[in-house]
Amino acid sequence: MPEWPSLPPYEVWRATCDTLHAHTQLLGKLAVALAPPEPQLQHAALRLTARGWETLPLPAPDGSGAVVVALDLHRHEAVAEHSGGGERRVGLPGRSVGEVTRTVLAGLRELAGDVRINPTPQEVPWTVPLDEDDEHASYDPDEVAAYFAVATRAALALAAFRAPYRGRSTPVNAWWGSFDLAVNLFSGDPAAPPSDDFIMRNAMDAQEVAVGWWPGDARYGRPALYGYAHPAPPDFPGATLAPPAARWDDDLGEYLLDWDDVLAAPDPAAAVLAFARTLFRHACETCGWDPAFPASTEGTPPPVR
Repeated sequence: MPEWPSLPPYEVWRATCDTLHAHTQLLGKLAVALAPPEPQLQHAALRLTARGWETLPLPAPDGSGAVVVALDLHRHEAVAEHSGGGERRVGLPGRSVGEVTRTVLAGLRELAGDVRINPTPQEVPWTVPLDEDDEHASYDPDEVAAYFAVATRAALALAAFRAPYRGRSTPVNAWWGSFDLAVNLFSGDPAAPPSDDFIMRNAMDAQEVAVGWWPGDARYGRPALYGYAHPAPPDFPGATLAPPAARWDDDLGEYLLDWDDVLAAPDPAAAVLAFARTLFRHACETCGWDPAFPASTEGTPPPVR
């Protein structure tokens, strides 16, 4: 079995990481502008595919069909494709986020009509509009390849955890605001959002447990899996999860399992599943969910009969 790939700390590849993150924001802004709205802002989510980050098929503004915009992390290009066969491509190395954004939007307008986005970046420390961002222009293909290899493993493991769940759940979403991959499992009951800002009141209006992965950031500098419950009761922190390296982080308000600890496990895939399953079982017990929900993530009843 091939060894699972590693990723250096965030600070080692920060310049490329932030540039790649900024490029994903363009895709997310297009999804927000063009996709039919869904509960919990699911229409804004992207996907990690075999070539990189992608939108789902989005309605062309001129009514001519569908468009998909992707970051091809093998060819290191931004790609806009129309269901009628047209496409536009622009290379990512050596170009700023602003140049790529302007080029992609111009190509989309040729393919699909008047495409407009709100270029203000979200959930990031920088504020320059995407189409004016000449600061983020670092793109190391080798660093991106390392990121993509790890992200792919994490996404596959998260999908395996989510697959047998018999409640409502999301696919593995690629979130462009927080630059993470996550699955959300819902109880079916509503919940009060933690705040009244636009994202919170729309994204967190239902009881949920989220399990995800991200490459690290300025708050937490190492790639890691995470998990949280919403709303979480007072006794949610402090549980003993599997594997033993999993722990609660007071600063983030989440359970964490560092990617290096995943790699150190005899079976990394099993370590990810153990983290996700024990976290979900603990969340269901403390939050009062139906015991059938955690049982289903462990295959009882089986997903296919």
